[in-house]
Amino acid sequence: MPRSVSGVEMRKRQAAHIEAPAQAPGQPRPNTCCLCWCGCCKCLWNEDRIERSERQTCKMDSIEAGDEQHPSLDEVLSWARSFELMLRSLEGREVFREFLRSEYSEDNLLFWLACDELRKETNPAVVDEKARIIYEDYVSILSPKEVSLDSRVREGINQSLSEPNNLMYEEAQLQIYTLMHRDSFPRFLNSSVYRDLLANRRRTCLDT
Repeated sequence: MPRSVSGVEMRKRQAAHIEAPAQAPGQPRPNTCCLCWCGCCKCLWNEDRIERSERQTCKMDSIEAGDEQHPSLDEVLSWARSFELMLRSLEGREVFREFLRSEYSEDNLLFWLACDELRKETNPAVVDEKARIIYEDYVSILSPKEVSLDSRVREGINQSLSEPNNLMYEEAQLQIYTLMHRDSFPRFLNSSVYRDLLANRRRTCLDT
């Protein structure tokens, strides 16, 4: 029969098994972080999570900082060659709109953009709503933002109001497009708004 172990000896063995080895001052325990003495993996997971969060924040800050796009020199030069290219460029429209605002004719561009958006719409309910908003904002003689349309085009729009469709402003849009192209656009190219932007883009190219 094996010899029984006394209670005192058993307690000593248990104490020796439980007690951790002595540790030098200032050194963390193995498998623990500097802020936790639990020895579990949750602390390391928290550290990784915080680090990942910081990296993601930096990434989002970088994206937001780069949100403001500046047109290239080639793009700015292309606007002078094509009114259509300028209108299809987000930056081009913003610069042109700034110029039109100085001439109190910004509503022409806003009307053209609203009509362009309506043309792409296919939902009948949305078409109906947008068509009426465009009329109230830019066609009605009661609107302070009324654009210049001839009587024939106005009459056609008035007839279409009973059954609005996404192409009901097509002729009016073309009329305002032609007005901006022939009247406003040449002055824009000779304006300080465009010339200053062009000079700035050229300086940027030289600096790089």
